[in-house]
Amino acid sequence: MVKKYAVLGGGGSFGINASLWLLDNSDAEVIGVGRNLLRPEPFSLNIESRDRYHYYARHLTYEMDLLFEILDKEKPDVIVNFAAQGEGAASWKHSWRYFETNSMALTKFCEKLMERDYVERFIQIGTSEMYGSVAHAAKETDPIQPSSPYAASKVAFDMYLMSAHKFLQFPMNIIRPSNAYGPGQLLHRVIPKTVILGLKGEKLPLHGGGRAEKSYIHSRDLGQAIQLVAEKAPLGTVYNAGPAEPTAIRTVVELTADALGLPFEELCEVTADRLGQDGRYWLDSSAIKNDVGWEPQTSWEQGLSEMVDWGRKYFDQLKDWPTDFEMRG
Repeated sequence: MVKKYAVLGGGGSFGINASLWLLDNSDAEVIGVGRNLLRPEPFSLNIESRDRYHYYARHLTYEMDLLFEILDKEKPDVIVNFAAQGEGAASWKHSWRYFETNSMALTKFCEKLMERDYVERFIQIGTSEMYGSVAHAAKETDPIQPSSPYAASKVAFDMYLMSAHKFLQFPMNIIRPSNAYGPGQLLHRVIPKTVILGLKGEKLPLHGGGRAEKSYIHSRDLGQAIQLVAEKAPLGTVYNAGPAEPTAIRTVVELTADALGLPFEELCEVTADRLGQDGRYWLDSSAIKNDVGWEPQTSWEQGLSEMVDWGRKYFDQLKDWPTDFEMRG
């Protein structure tokens, strides 16, 4: 039987790339739901033209009744949730908004979802930031040590889901991915920002000299992780999903400079570090590999080449697009 997926946060780059993965690698129907209409093609990747796909603009926090009208009509088998108020460094301002969406709205949503009988699995996309800065690859059972309101708000909902599964048999899984990147990503993120600034001949502000280490996966690899968890994972399990080793942000920028064919020194300038910047995000992803057979497939060389191709293809539309984070309710 063909599965039907609903992807919440489906207007963002990772929701779109996950939806594209499901459309390309299964017979599933996919419903995307986001708080806004789809952005222009450089960000939507023309997904609205795809067969077996439909997109709705509904706000999880403020239009939940309208969102459930769609879900009750479509009756998806699997709901994948990307919907979140994001960006850790920015979350120290208007912190309550992060809890409003990432904790309160999603808890209310799942309580209402439990009144329905059509959902077989709810997959929450968590964050590696909830482990804080680590000296070793963090396991799913390691202490939770969030260092921003954003991470704390994500932790709260994860804990709720784990309790709801244990005591109410809510059919859920949690994937805690490392930093993802891919075509269509908004330009305040380091890789697309580096690509576009490099193509414009402008310099990237390299916070703290790029000392912080983060783990990165391509959005396509995250899409595969979601499919494998949806198809194979025992209900109730929590999985990290990241590469074997972290990469310093400076190295990421150096690799991006190589992909652009530019000298590193022409591409960036060192600036002060960001508030609350963790030193290292690093995940032990052995559980998801052992249970469902997932591990990253996309190399830095391939992934960054695709990012440069995307930047060049849509440069005329992207060159004047904002490169700073903008807070939205």
